[in-house]
Amino acid sequence: HIMFFDMHHIVSDGVSIAILTREISDLYAEKDLGELKIQYKDYSAWQLKKNESEEFKKQEQYWLKEFSDEVPVLSLATDYKRPKVKDFKGRSINFVLDKETTERLREIAKETGSTMYMVLMANINILLSKYSGQEDIIIGSPIAGRNHADLENLIGMFVNTLALRSTLNDE
Repeated sequence: HIMFFDMHHIVSDGVSIAILTREISDLYAEKDLGELKIQYKDYSAWQLKKNESEEFKKQEQYWLKEFSDEVPVLSLATDYKRPKVKDFKGRSINFVLDKETTERLREIAKETGSTMYMVLMANINILLSKYSGQEDIIIGSPIAGRNHADLENLIGMFVNTLALRSTLNDE
């Protein structure tokens, strides 16, 4: 038998697919799933309430100030002109880092008190700066958004994108 799911990203994220797959397997094996402590609608109500809090307003003001100047557009040399209407056409290049490079990156992370994510993000920023000649780089990074234990087994869309702005220089 083959089971196929076609789910829009508005109702689920990658973690949700793993939860759904695990729960279907558990049900098939006649395991009890247990009760959820909250439903997605509870999370939604919590988010709405959070958006009215003073802490949220403080963070909102920070980000509005952070992006109050002209937001830079990354200017990379391409083999064709930027289309007037975004078409999101592109391609992926998959590769695996060798063991030595991976180990060296881990050493850099340890030496600098950073995570591997931070080291790789710094490398991407440097690469984009070298290719574009720009020192102000903004990269959108997805964040899981599951910052409470009760959300771990909940199916829904929790992902958000965080704009990470970096200023680079020759140092």
